[in-house]
Amino acid sequence: MPLTDPLPTVLAGPMLRRLEPRRLVMWLVGSRELVLSLRLHVGEQTRDIPLNPRHCQVVPVGRQAFIHLIDVSLEQALPQNVSIDYDLLIDGNGMAQWAPHLLYANAQSASFILHSRIHQLVHGSCRKPHHCADEGLLCVDRLLAETRAERPALLIMSGDQVYADDVAGPMLRAIHALIARLGLFDEYLEGAVIDDSASLYGHTASYYHRADLLPALDSNETLRERFFGGVKKPIFTSSTADNHLVSFAEVMAMYLLVWSPTPWRLIATQPPQLNTDEAARYAREQVQVDDFRDGLPGVARVFAHLSTLMIFDDHDITDDWNLSAQWEETAYGHPFSKRIIGNALLAYLLCQGWGNNPDAFDTLISQTQALGRQAHNNHLDATEQDNLLGALLKFQQWHYVLPTTPALVVLDTRTRRWRSEFTLKQPSGLLDWEALSELQQELLDHPSAIIVSPAPIFGVKLIETVQKIFSWCGHPLLVDAENWMAHRGAAQVILNIFRHSRTPGNYVILSGDVHYSFVYEVLIRHRNAGPRIWQITSSGIKNEFPPRLLEWFDRLNRWLYSPRSPLNWFTRRRTMQVVPHIPEHAEAGERLWNSAGIGQVFFNEQGQPEAIYQHNADGKPRTRMVAPKQ
Repeated sequence: MPLTDPLPTVLAGPMLRRLEPRRLVMWLVGSRELVLSLRLHVGEQTRDIPLNPRHCQVVPVGRQAFIHLIDVSLEQALPQNVSIDYDLLIDGNGMAQWAPHLLYANAQSASFILHSRIHQLVHGSCRKPHHCADEGLLCVDRLLAETRAERPALLIMSGDQVYADDVAGPMLRAIHALIARLGLFDEYLEGAVIDDSASLYGHTASYYHRADLLPALDSNETLRERFFGGVKKPIFTSSTADNHLVSFAEVMAMYLLVWSPTPWRLIATQPPQLNTDEAARYAREQVQVDDFRDGLPGVARVFAHLSTLMIFDDHDITDDWNLSAQWEETAYGHPFSKRIIGNALLAYLLCQGWGNNPDAFDTLISQTQALGRQAHNNHLDATEQDNLLGALLKFQQWHYVLPTTPALVVLDTRTRRWRSEFTLKQPSGLLDWEALSELQQELLDHPSAIIVSPAPIFGVKLIETVQKIFSWCGHPLLVDAENWMAHRGAAQVILNIFRHSRTPGNYVILSGDVHYSFVYEVLIRHRNAGPRIWQITSSGIKNEFPPRLLEWFDRLNRWLYSPRSPLNWFTRRRTMQVVPHIPEHAEAGERLWNSAGIGQVFFNEQGQPEAIYQHNADGKPRTRMVAPKQ
């Protein structure tokens, strides 16, 4: 599309979010404030619902970018377990006219199914656009294309849906081009060598040198090293923040570019001025970003047909977000880094958090609407922006519960942390005492429950031991030392919740984060009545663990922590028996499966998993995670 052509009416979406028989929640971004109508085809009946301000809140994020938060309450409940066609009409035109890429073959509209119970779902995390792995969400697209009548009840995305802290040069270039094309709002910046976001985009440090945007003061060295300079992680991965997103406009443009193919057709980019090494890196990254872009029609199609629920992990905001009390003191004690974190959290609210549980965000959405509508000369008001971001950083309702069968409980393991009582450097517990108490109350008297925890509650013992050693040495940042067992108090309480006589008899814990897949079945020792726990980890959607390193971790873990090993008695879960499931196509003895893709779990009527699969993005047959023979 020539850059002088009019913009398309819809830039991204619709994305189906929380769907219930009497309530439909969707997300869409238009190039203007749209007059929308929702058309539902239920059996032989057609219902048209005008989306007036009661059903659709509009949040301006630029001169030509408006987020539409669609929330439709229905007097008459929709039927369950049948396909319901839907369409969004704009000026009388449906999705077949303005977004044909969202429809499957021979369909004139999109569709969804409201399931009476969670009979199956798909889940994953960690979708990094410039990773060399293939796109895992295209596994879901193929699944829906083949069996739309048997589609999963939900798509659960359990963290790192975007990487605000690890951005390829070509992606950042596209972000800046889209900001200019849509007139996304500028902002004033405090505590940096530049005054506002417009100066940032053209600064010599904007590409691959964002650490240099801080004033060169000794008091800022910790911040430069830990936040903007990236953290070298020799044990697991090498993480870099040299293109870390800064402005609200940058993060919003990132969301549009990773969820929709349409924005890519609005821009044309050329590499910026770079030195020889940076130019070579940019060219390598361009290949991966182009492949990622080419898969976006299928990704957007999935979002338009499947209820998608989300929760953040660190990369949605920044690497190692709130890892320790010391990290928090450093990052929130400087106005520039505090603004960066707040901007990413604001974009998360608008693009992810709201659709999980709209009722929790009424006040914050009203504040955000006011901020956008009061923008002057395309700049956000700095005082109002700081006030809004301050409220966001104090907000404690990111978690949510779905009234499904089984009950679905999604944990916020990032903002309600149990800080170490011994030293500020030690990793914080993933939930504090109050949050864990609330979790127990949510679980009481449910026969079964699905818990979404971004990090596995039951992880690989050897890797957790390595993380503990680095934490003891005062370097938790080097190894992502974030696991449930790293904090004594949090570990003890979560294990006690599982042992409580009134909490569920069957737990399924869905996790990601670690960039490999595994399944553990966990039993309480010396207790015949249960509970039974399944830790099901699928990661990443577009990310993988270094293969050779994972092979050695897997092998050493089996040797050192075999069922008869005395080392088991030094772990916090020594009162539990952990039985690993075997990946069907794995080599002899392997327990960990390393392939980008998506997890799929089938449940029986008791809420127990009856089949667990990992779909492989590289085209290999799906891998079944098989329980060992008794």
